[in-house]
Amino acid sequence: VSKQVLEQVLRELQPLCTAEQQFIEKFFQLSQDATELQVLEVSVRTIAPPHLIGYLFFFFLRLEEPTTQLLSEIFSCLEPELRGFLEVCSKVHPFSCLQVLVTLNDSIFEMLGSSSTLRSSFLNTVLGNMQFLAKSRFNKCIETLCKEIEEAKMPSKMKDRILPSVSLFEEFVNFSEEVFRTARQRGDLHEAHLRLASSVFSSINSLSSANLKVNTDMVMMENFHHIHCFLCQKKIHCLEGKKREAKQKYSEHMEKYVKYLGQPLEKLNHFFEGVKARVAQGVKEEEVSFQLAYSKQELRKVIEKYPGKEVKGALETLYRKIHKDLSPEENLLPVVWHAMEQEFIRQYQEFEDLIQHCYAGSGIAMDFTMEELLSYFNSITLSN
Repeated sequence: VSKQVLEQVLRELQPLCTAEQQFIEKFFQLSQDATELQVLEVSVRTIAPPHLIGYLFFFFLRLEEPTTQLLSEIFSCLEPELRGFLEVCSKVHPFSCLQVLVTLNDSIFEMLGSSSTLRSSFLNTVLGNMQFLAKSRFNKCIETLCKEIEEAKMPSKMKDRILPSVSLFEEFVNFSEEVFRTARQRGDLHEAHLRLASSVFSSINSLSSANLKVNTDMVMMENFHHIHCFLCQKKIHCLEGKKREAKQKYSEHMEKYVKYLGQPLEKLNHFFEGVKARVAQGVKEEEVSFQLAYSKQELRKVIEKYPGKEVKGALETLYRKIHKDLSPEENLLPVVWHAMEQEFIRQYQEFEDLIQHCYAGSGIAMDFTMEELLSYFNSITLSN
């Protein structure tokens, strides 16, 4: 609504101010040499970078000072009224400054593209002032939003795993992309997107020190995954680096979450961690079994605790836990379960390798084979 109102106001102001300026210049004989003015304007427009386009009006103000002074008296209430309108817009919607900035930028570009004799230098100056104010409000809006994202409090109950800071970031991006969809310049928005993305990443990373009742890596994994999917969908060029970073972070925390979960064979893991520690301390592989805590007899006792049936049961319990932990919206269960399978395969191969090197010729083997382990995972996946 604010965009439509402002567009209508500007459409009606331009012919009014232009007509008044032409009358004053003719009546008081204040008009400048149109050819000289046009040559200067073309020169400045050629060398000025796009983001400074709004400030071109100040060049022409000096050439038309007497006319501008008279128009300033006649339309003395115009700038205060426009400032008041921007103030109202800010109160109606926190992101309205985006619409105002885009509308002013586009209007100024249109005026620069028109013939110099059909423009009002006074209105150009007023709009340049409004553009500067709108940009200032836009920057303040982004600064406030960054602070709000970084200081967003964790919900007391993690029913919705997607953090408020992530939702706020998405809301702004969706709104801003719609507003700037047809905008002629996006430099301000690109800078804002990068600042906000950095703030939301910082917000998620701060969870590592939060006292959550659920696994922190799981929450971080889901939120970075959510952002990655969102950025893939939006295809915003300036955020390509953040999209890759989100994917990397999501993968890192999934790996940590899987390692956190991957202890159904806890006693076996603990036993072989001890074996690896002894080897690392300098004990020869063939001599590990002579140590009382890591003897062949102790290894057999540990292996007996994990018959195939027990392992399958432990995996089924693990699947139910993962299913309960993860939010269905992110659809990460198949991905995490596959990663879990790969981690178990890695562990199994490591256990077999350690048995072969440290307990060679003992005839000791795991109670279940690799093929049986894969069949457990396959069975659980198909039954769910």
